[in-house]
Order: sequence, then C-alpha cells, then structure tokens
Amino acid sequence: MRPATIGDGIGKGLLAGLAGTVAMTASSTIEAKIRGRAFSSAPADAAAKLLGIEEFVDDRAKARFSNVVHWGYGTGWGAARGVLRALGFSAAASTPAHFVSIWGSALVMLPALEVAPPAWRWGRKDVAIDVFHHAVYVAAAALAYEALDSRDRAL
Repeated sequence: MRPATIGDGIGKGLLAGLAGTVAMTASSTIEAKIRGRAFSSAPADAAAKLLGIEEFVDDRAKARFSNVVHWGYGTGWGAARGVLRALGFSAAASTPAHFVSIWGSALVMLPALEVAPPAWRWGRKDVAIDVFHHAVYVAAAALAYEALDSRDRAL
C-alpha cells in the first residue's frame, strides 16, 4: 500500500470524471426527453466566448463543439476530486467539496459570460433539476474514484 500522489489523484480523477459525465449525460438526456426541452448550449456558448469563436460553419459544427466541451469539461472536473483525495480529504469531505466547486463555478461563470441568467432568475424546478444532474455527476465520479482508489490501495 502506498500513499496517493497528486499525479495518481489526477489520473484516477480524470477517469472518475468520465464516469460522472456518462451518468450526467444519461440523466440529463432522459430528463430533456421527458420534459421535451432542448439540450443546454450554455457550456458550449461559454467555451466559444472564452475561445473567441463568434460563429460556427453550421449547426452540425456547433453540435460537435458542444459535445467536445461537454465531455472535456466533465472529464476535466474529475481531476478536482482526485486532487482533493490526494491532499488528504476524506471521501466524505471530497464529495460535497467537489459538488460545490462544480456547481458553484457554473453559477458564477455562466452568468458572468452572459450565456445563462443568474440562478435566482430560474424557477425552483429548474434549480432542482440542475442540482440533481450535478449531484448525479458527483455521485458517479465519487463511486468511480473510490473504486479505483481502493483497488490501488489493495495492491
């Protein structure tokens, strides 16, 4: 058994972030179909704004970009879970810290980039649904990370 390093944590975290993104994609796809709503373009709109992309060739190009942003963003946020664990945070403390980091950054960045209204302008149902999807992500990432970490600790 060996202690986790930051590199170990980040590597396991990226895999955990991928698992979280799979889970969040499933939950949001099901919810969007049930409610008959379009998928959110806010993360892709934010990334486009940050990268200076003013327009896309066509809707397919924008959809591909949105997909890349969604999967990259979700996978990348898994690294935060890994860093928390490598720094010595317990699994129980890492989970809410990870959630607050992810959801909090979205609540600040998306309105700051003017791609989504502030949360206080959303309806209660929309806030609850957004919390739910982020909680699904964090729970799946936590389960994946802890499974990878317990396997390594057993070696």
